[in-house]
Amino acid sequence: MPMPRGSADASFLFTLGELHRLVRLYADRQAARYGITRAQWAVLARIERSEGLKQTELAEQLEMQPITLTRLIDKLSDHGWIERRGDDSDRRVNRLYLRKAARPLLGKLSGLRSEITATALDGINPSDAHRLLAQLESIKENVRNAIQVPPGESPKKEPRYG
Repeated sequence: MPMPRGSADASFLFTLGELHRLVRLYADRQAARYGITRAQWAVLARIERSEGLKQTELAEQLEMQPITLTRLIDKLSDHGWIERRGDDSDRRVNRLYLRKAARPLLGKLSGLRSEITATALDGINPSDAHRLLAQLESIKENVRNAIQVPPGESPKKEPRYG
């Protein structure tokens, strides 16, 4: 159902984009307290969720160029936080795993994520925050579904009568 003109239509995308930019900037500054960048944090967090990922899979998930990811992995590896292991079935493939030294840092970063979230949601009551999150998930699903529709085709077929 289309949104009436003059409502959120005028500022929704701008506000969403600006929020994304500001949260990234704030997360960058906060991550620096632990000597890590937001991009490095994202790599560590993704590997923590899915150890054994191929570098190519991780690059796709993070929407990052492979060369950029390789540099991040090199730095994280130099710090002793992750390691590359060869794939048993394909010698060209590197799989990524956390090292023991990364666990304390990830614990601190988890606390930092909570701090950033608390700052962003300051003054918003918990039930409104949960409702907002559910609404954002619905918006995300709407956009995901729209992306999967071939160009030139309507996202939702209108019922035909007669």
